[in-house]
Formats: sequence, structure tokens, C-alpha cells
Amino acid sequence: MSFPIQKTEAEWRALLAQKGAEPLAFEVTRHAATERPFTGKYEAHWADGSYHCICCGAKLFDSATKFDAGCGWPSFWQAVPGAIVERIDRSHGMVRTETLCARCGAHLGHLFEDGPAPTGLRYCMNSAALDFDADNAARKEADNT
Repeated sequence: MSFPIQKTEAEWRALLAQKGAEPLAFEVTRHAATERPFTGKYEAHWADGSYHCICCGAKLFDSATKFDAGCGWPSFWQAVPGAIVERIDRSHGMVRTETLCARCGAHLGHLFEDGPAPTGLRYCMNSAALDFDADNAARKEADNT
């Protein structure tokens, strides 16, 4: 699978370090590692805004689609159209749907069909693969305090 943004492993490491990403971000996004449940910074994060790929900055999810799945990872019932590509993952003795950033190919997590209405989907993401951007109203309120 080819993606519009291509970098070497050294370039991804340097970019993530420059962004101040947590150490696990490289292993999650470039080698499909998984953070432990209930340890990610966005698992219990409920601010208004949008979630972006930590590697390339592509917008992936709106906070309005986030829900508490109780699984230990940030979960969303809908992705931004065209932001995510899927592929079959047969690792760990099971068949799952892996989710990748459509721009840079970063591993984000997995997609399951046990989410809430209206989609019935659960995008189960690694916090280490995400960056958060507060919406304009929250940003203005913070600037005024």
C-alpha cells in the first residue's frame, strides 16, 4: 500500500521527537505496536476539538464522535471521510481490521463492528498515534482566562 507522505524510519523518528510525541508513538505508528489499555492520554479525554494523526497532522476524528467504549482506548463511531484506510490484520492469531492514516500510513488502531448508532462502528485508537486540537471556542475561552 502506498501513501502520499513517505519518510524513512529515521525521518519519522526525528519528526515525532521534534513534536514532543511520547516515546511509544514511533513503535505504534510505524510498527503497529499497541499501548496498554487505560494508559493513553486520550482514553478519558472529553474536550471539544479534533483528533489528528501524530505523524502527518491529518484530521481523523471530531470529538463529537468519541464515546466511552470501556475498552481502555479512545473510541470513535465515525472517522473523517477519506482520512483512514483499512487493511486486514491477521496478527496475534485473529483477523481484525487495521486502521491506517490515509496520508502517511501510520498505524492508528483497529476497527470493530460493535459500536453505537448511527454507524455501529468502533474505531479503537491508540492515544500515542493521535494529536488533539481544541476547537476555536475552547481556544478563545482559554485565551481569555
